[in-house]
Amino acid sequence: MEYMRLGDILIGTGAITEEQLQHALEVQKTTHERLGTVLIDEGIINEQRLIETLELQLGIDFIDLSKVHIPVEMAQLVPRNIARRHGVVPVRLVKDELTLAMSDPLNFVALEEVRTATRKRILPKIATAAAVSRAISTLYGNEGAARAIEEMRYESNVREQAATQMHEDLSEDVQSAPTVRLVNSILERAANERASDIHLEPHSEEMAVRMRIDGLLRTVLTVPWDLRRAVVSRIKIMGGMDISETRVPQDGRSNVRVKGHDIDLRISTLPTLYGEKVVIRLLDKSTQLLDAAAIGLSGANLEKYNRLLENAHGMVLIVGPTGSGKSSTMYTMIRSLNTQEVNLVTLEDPVEYDLDGVNQVQINEKVGMTFANGLRAILRQDPDIIAVGEIRDGETAEIAIRSAITGHLVLSTVHTNDALTAIDRLIDIGVEPYLVAEALNGVISQRLVRRICPDCKEAYTPQEEELRRLGFEGEPKDYTFYRGRGCPNCYHTGYHGRTAVFEILILDKKFKRAVSEGRHKEELLDCVTNGTFSSLAAGCRELVLEGTTSVEEAVGVLNTTAD
Repeated sequence: MEYMRLGDILIGTGAITEEQLQHALEVQKTTHERLGTVLIDEGIINEQRLIETLELQLGIDFIDLSKVHIPVEMAQLVPRNIARRHGVVPVRLVKDELTLAMSDPLNFVALEEVRTATRKRILPKIATAAAVSRAISTLYGNEGAARAIEEMRYESNVREQAATQMHEDLSEDVQSAPTVRLVNSILERAANERASDIHLEPHSEEMAVRMRIDGLLRTVLTVPWDLRRAVVSRIKIMGGMDISETRVPQDGRSNVRVKGHDIDLRISTLPTLYGEKVVIRLLDKSTQLLDAAAIGLSGANLEKYNRLLENAHGMVLIVGPTGSGKSSTMYTMIRSLNTQEVNLVTLEDPVEYDLDGVNQVQINEKVGMTFANGLRAILRQDPDIIAVGEIRDGETAEIAIRSAITGHLVLSTVHTNDALTAIDRLIDIGVEPYLVAEALNGVISQRLVRRICPDCKEAYTPQEEELRRLGFEGEPKDYTFYRGRGCPNCYHTGYHGRTAVFEILILDKKFKRAVSEGRHKEELLDCVTNGTFSSLAAGCRELVLEGTTSVEEAVGVLNTTAD
């Protein structure tokens, strides 16, 4: 390939100006990043335009790594350190020609180093930086997993032969180095993919490993049938669980460190027809998730959220179905309220995040440590703020309500569809309406929706049916909606990451009076004062207009709520 400078190519095609190039070069002196990275980070050119220009000018084809299966043996051709250092990944080998995907095809140092390491002819292909990074993690993670599985099988055979002759304890398999490396590679892969959960599911011939990414499960690996018990036992040991007990469900927890991130693991096992199923919830303690802006609060909702936190006493409820992000919102509130001047105590089942300075209590119903009993005990501990993981019964609800009335700030969650239904729910489980009205400061209802992938986001004019489903009025030409085309960076789903959509109800005097009179949801809606309430439906419409989420995601929320 003839040597060409990226700046000259981009100026020659009119993709950037001389002034923009000089600005990027100045920035590069400080960041020491490659020029293409600087141009993208500075917003001078987007990655898609850069790729199209290089593809046309250099005659190098683009490769969509999300649609390519890379054989595990490719990891043996190019060492991991070279791949990571230069942002390249080997894709396939045909005779003596190695196809190499790279985000910067003008990185001649990388080409020469790979050529020297492999002694093959190199056929470069252009790929997005994110796709290359993900492919590297997947390839070398799978290679590590494959090698660990091979070594596990070998050691298992050796131990089995030894056990036959010497009655050796086969339980040592679960602590063997290959087993540990395999489990570690699964955890590292999950962290790299931003997975919230790992599912290890035994089937008739193998154990599937699936990961929940942006709310959807995706199969990433299979473990041979004869090795499943060693893997499950290793995970149970990590969680402090009984490996000899396989007939009843168990719960455990552990902590691991992956690439500088402290990750809490909540582990659950369940006996199934083909063996124990394991689910691991990953909670990244290093993440900035416990921040109001990070969980999706902004504008008027952020102002109302802050107003609720300014109260010294009363109750704030967070409501929504399972998987709607209630726990993240509660932990965000706890972190904001946790200061040296207050005694903050939580009752949780289970404790998810370990927060410094917070007195966290784990519910254990087997020994009588229920929410109600725990709450009674906490009230004797001179608390200022009490966070109750969930209100499940009338007894807990009444104690929590009376605590809020007698000078404590109480945070809790309830499983209801929306903010107004939460009030009916408290009354239904036995709390008097006048107590609810006196104690309750506000209700935060929420859902999670997927974000449109920023790399393939495109604008379009909606159809009339889309407007109708979202409750918009007017002509389609008056609106601009957004969607993701699908690209390598989002696995062609059109989405990347999730955010929350909120409705926050603040109880003013007029509304409290209506609650104390025992009015139901439909009547309460008529008492809502403008500025104190914005429905989930309105929140969804706002996110669609902003281009944060799509019509399909918004409709999914609207189908479970009422405007």
